[in-house]
Amino acid sequence: MSEQLDRLLRIMATLRDPVSGCDWDRAQRFETIVPHTIEEAYEVADAVSRGDLADIRDELGDLLFQVVFQARIAEEDGAFAFDDVARSIADKLEARHPHIFGDAPPPGEARDARWEALKAAERDAKGATSALDGVAMALPALMRADKLQKRAARVGFDWPDTEGPAEKLVEEMRELAESDEAGRMEEAGDLLFAAVNLVRAHGIAPEDALRAANAKFERRFRAMERMADGNFADRSLEELEKLWQAVKASERS
Repeated sequence: MSEQLDRLLRIMATLRDPVSGCDWDRAQRFETIVPHTIEEAYEVADAVSRGDLADIRDELGDLLFQVVFQARIAEEDGAFAFDDVARSIADKLEARHPHIFGDAPPPGEARDARWEALKAAERDAKGATSALDGVAMALPALMRADKLQKRAARVGFDWPDTEGPAEKLVEEMRELAESDEAGRMEEAGDLLFAAVNLVRAHGIAPEDALRAANAKFERRFRAMERMADGNFADRSLEELEKLWQAVKASERS
């Protein structure tokens, strides 16, 4: 174990010490730490998207601390320790790469199929009864919809082209427009789920596509605000639309 990792584990133990530790750290449980773990993972992704290497280093440290924190809670409960967490992922990686750590031949073009077969075998060993087992409930809804659809597609439940998903999206738009208040939430969800399916059928990761769209909207809206020169909220919708079109024209030029 590296010197700094050992140091981090000692710090965590000190923070959780029942006598001299930090009151906040001692009070935490698995479920109270999870929101922080998710937040730190997103902050790593944000640092990577910005290409800030110093920030990536710091955010990875914050994320590692979350793993150490959860492992310490488990160790105190007599369930498992940090070494067990490391052993678990090491065993999994070796099992998933038998052509590197074992005697299996290189997968070649069958790499993706073998990878999925290995993961399916792992799920079966855990008692999976459905192709959808193991898709985490805590995933962001957009990402989870994508994963659920991919799992269903692997067992043949998928359109062969983009025409079917496109027609389904139009159908869901119509059903949302015709829905009453009681059914509007469900129809809105169906519409978003259908949109994910269509985007996926085009070979595009929905999460990446929406993240890019968010960034584009933010960039253009901020440019509109600059063009309005402090007089944004008082403008009519028609004037704001002209600003929006002006921003788009300036980007094209």
